[in-house]
Amino acid sequence: MTESEHRTVLLRGGDVHSPADPFATAMVVERGHVAWVGSEGAADAFASGVDEVIDLEGALVTPAFTDAHVHTTATGLALTGLDLSGAHSLADALERVRAYSAARPADTVLLGHGWDAARWPERRPPSRAELDEATGGRPLYLPRVDVHSAVVTTALLDLVPGVTGLPGYHPDRPLTAAAHHAVRAAAHAAVTPARRAEAQRAARRRAAALGIGTVHECAGPEISDEEDFTALLALAAEEPGPRVVGYWAEAVSGEKDARRVRELGAIGAAGDLFVDGSLGSHTACLHEPYADAAHTGTAHLDAAAIAAHVTACTEAGLQAGFHAIGDAAVGAVVEGVRAAAETVGLARVRAARHRVEHAEMLTPETVAAFAELGLTASVQPAFDAAWGGADGMYAERLGADRARTLNPFAAMLRAGVPLAFGSDSPVTPLDPWGTVRAAAFHRTPEHRISVRAGFTAHTRGGWRATGRDDAGVLVPGAPADYAVWRAEELVVQAPDDRVARWSTDPRSGTPGLPDLTPGVDLPVCLRTVVSGRTVFVRPNE
Repeated sequence: MTESEHRTVLLRGGDVHSPADPFATAMVVERGHVAWVGSEGAADAFASGVDEVIDLEGALVTPAFTDAHVHTTATGLALTGLDLSGAHSLADALERVRAYSAARPADTVLLGHGWDAARWPERRPPSRAELDEATGGRPLYLPRVDVHSAVVTTALLDLVPGVTGLPGYHPDRPLTAAAHHAVRAAAHAAVTPARRAEAQRAARRRAAALGIGTVHECAGPEISDEEDFTALLALAAEEPGPRVVGYWAEAVSGEKDARRVRELGAIGAAGDLFVDGSLGSHTACLHEPYADAAHTGTAHLDAAAIAAHVTACTEAGLQAGFHAIGDAAVGAVVEGVRAAAETVGLARVRAARHRVEHAEMLTPETVAAFAELGLTASVQPAFDAAWGGADGMYAERLGADRARTLNPFAAMLRAGVPLAFGSDSPVTPLDPWGTVRAAAFHRTPEHRISVRAGFTAHTRGGWRATGRDDAGVLVPGAPADYAVWRAEELVVQAPDDRVARWSTDPRSGTPGLPDLTPGVDLPVCLRTVVSGRTVFVRPNE
């Protein structure tokens, strides 16, 4: 434990968001844990016995956020590299590629991210010939925003012998499946250890500046590589910043595989173990064909393979999990986990808290099954903000009726499904308050949840998804992971006015949170603390 973690700190003169005292204005932190939460008057008794007193000056203190699905190195590369998420047309994207190529003459491979042709008036991705021209013939890897397909230059293809014979290779369309994985591996192999560490530091700095105290790194052989994963965990152990909880997405068939996952430093064989792909790339696996394509997507794992993985992980005491987006993929997960429960027992499956990432296309039946099987839904509300609505990508891919069923957060909460919120950064940016806002103001009104429920899913929910029930909340004994915010008046927001009216009555004892109404400025992070150690202080505050 460092000297800073030994220090006893009194924070006072603000609002402390704590179920221990809904009107708390002060908090004591000692030895990296919350020691006391209470009123301003009682704080006087602690003032002379602490190492430091922080005057909050009316600021709000909350548990630090947990982002339950992050790709840290890719996030950092997007922060420090070519980000096309702001490109408003194909022509604009190509101009940005041209400028980036000119600015990075020493890069072996140019790396970009974030294009989404559905947002462009041209309605098509850049062609290989256009990218060859824009880069001057240099290798370039440019994944779509969902990272399930990519456009590349001829020079990058030349680095991957045999790529034209792999599944998912298309001479005139974005690469998917094995062809995409092969070019991604070649592109990432060109990232030096120093460049990778620079990206990882940039991602952790951004997370800390947003009040994020923990990220769940969703790694695996089809997403990154072992060296990237272990280097990230080592860097996080050595340098101050948000803690990194690692998941490694590789199938487990027995104790030997489980031991290898643990030796890598992962707490589970979960995360992006792909059952299917994504809606944007037409690779999510559906029961009925896409509205804008004459097929049902791609299945990578069937129910039998899912059952084998969950059975082996459960028997090894290891958390399992999958990436599943389409209704057929989610259905396969439910079928497979249920089969595993018949083998090892439902109680053991529930106790293991297996996870499903994204879980976008659920039915009432699969929602009920998630609750029955104790599956945590690791979900990304920003997906709905980006792609939901009558004119969004979901409606384009699925038609309006199916699109309206996506991301049913309210139904999941009503059924008792544990929710953990994340960003899938760099697919959507690290943005915790924006994520809670996206859930509270879901584009489909019946799926909206209260700000309080969304906030809980983005704080305590992430800890619970790792098997920890004692964290993500400011009560005595909990880890001192917290953030300090400049926020306007605190309110209680819920989709049902009757709930809101009752909850705002002081007699309800419901602690308030910032107003997240669309258009209102989001809270500004002033300080982030992890295990009692300050990892971010806003400049000039």
